[in-house]
Amino acid sequence: MRRLTFKMRSVAVAATMTVLLTGCNLAPTYKTPDLPVPETISAQANPVLASDAALQQAQALQWLQAPQLREIVALALTHNRDLRIAIENIEKARAQYGITRADLLPGINAQAQGNRTRTAGDLTTAGRSSVTEQYSVQLGFASYELDLWGRVRNLGEASLQQFLQSEDNQRNVQISLVADVANAWLTLAADLARLQLAQDTLASREKAFELTRRMYELGSTSGLVLAQNQTTVDTARGDVASYTATVDRDRNALQLLVGGAITPNLLPTAASLSAMNDVAALMPVPAVLPSAVLLQRPDIRAAEHNLQGMNANIGAARAAMFPSISLTASVGTGSSELDRLFGGNNGTWSFIPLVKLPIFDGGRNRASLRVAESNQRLAVSQYEKSVQTAFKEVSDVLADRAQWNNRLLAQTSMVANTQKAFDLSNARFKAGVDNYLTVLDAQRSLYTAQQTLIGLRLSEQQNRVTLWKALGGAEVVQEQAAAS
Repeated sequence: MRRLTFKMRSVAVAATMTVLLTGCNLAPTYKTPDLPVPETISAQANPVLASDAALQQAQALQWLQAPQLREIVALALTHNRDLRIAIENIEKARAQYGITRADLLPGINAQAQGNRTRTAGDLTTAGRSSVTEQYSVQLGFASYELDLWGRVRNLGEASLQQFLQSEDNQRNVQISLVADVANAWLTLAADLARLQLAQDTLASREKAFELTRRMYELGSTSGLVLAQNQTTVDTARGDVASYTATVDRDRNALQLLVGGAITPNLLPTAASLSAMNDVAALMPVPAVLPSAVLLQRPDIRAAEHNLQGMNANIGAARAAMFPSISLTASVGTGSSELDRLFGGNNGTWSFIPLVKLPIFDGGRNRASLRVAESNQRLAVSQYEKSVQTAFKEVSDVLADRAQWNNRLLAQTSMVANTQKAFDLSNARFKAGVDNYLTVLDAQRSLYTAQQTLIGLRLSEQQNRVTLWKALGGAEVVQEQAAAS
């Protein structure tokens, strides 16, 4: 009785020690690096702390007000090939994590075997050939490693972080795709407006040329004026041809991003930018934002998952320097006759522990540990660079955002004034006060100012898209609002 009690205590102690050893983890304690940027993001020279109200205002950003643009984005999220590749990479990483996770548990296999052997008479003691039979059934596991130092668990953690990183990479691809589609749609709208302006200008200049030609035929104007007028028509005709090709290329680029054909009703028109100044409507953004909003960007979260995975690899590399124990065990039954296979006294079992102790490996394990530690330091630098890059992107877009209203107002005023100057110079020419060069200069200035205004409207809308992208997309806004 005492022996039995002693054995039971020994088994309990051994089991407890196994549990304790299995709980060992040699990976360094993970700590998120401090942000290597100022506490706030601002376009101001001397930023102040961002208030909660300012953050909530930034969280209320609205997105993609044009119904056609929303439908095109939805098509792209369904059919774009780059996004499909990113999704498949997630599935691949998920499967790889499942493989690594399975190493924490023993793989149990069942095996049944039958064997009939004929032995030649010359090889038997009786001098007669014989036939022997052997049947067996076994259930067991092979080479199951007791995770004493956390090697398998750290490999599983590294695989998990790789899977989570692939999810954030996919989210980053999705955000970039939405931004690219929006920018391509806006670019097409701007080039359609430029084409329309060139066509209207061509029609106006052809009409003016016909009038000048009649005046020349009547002898009321010179051949120089007629030739000068012809150059304006040729310039406008060249612009129409150029913008026609540009519009076609814009459609092709948008179709490639969407991943399929686009129905005409979803495409913008020449009036989309001028008639709908809030295509990508964003509410006013405060001049100062807390830098913590950057942590929700998917590229920064992916960089942190990579850092956590490198941290776990250090634990796996350290564990490789310690002894490892693998177990192989099986139970079953065997017999020389099939009908007695499960009979009494035919049970079999096997238990084979294997202990490996690294004694000399030429420094391989220590070198592997140094590689893991170097990778971890590289991951820290990559994470900090990602944060600094995100900080610069948001700061730049906020700096531009603060001046867009003034730039648009100034350019709109310039278009109105150049239009007035053209009308006056044209009237003075017809009255014989000025020569036609003054009209040409005013005409070129008006055309340039109108083209510049279209470009500024496009850039202002793209600035809104860039701001949405730099802040990590709409989901970041929702997550920050929920957290507050």
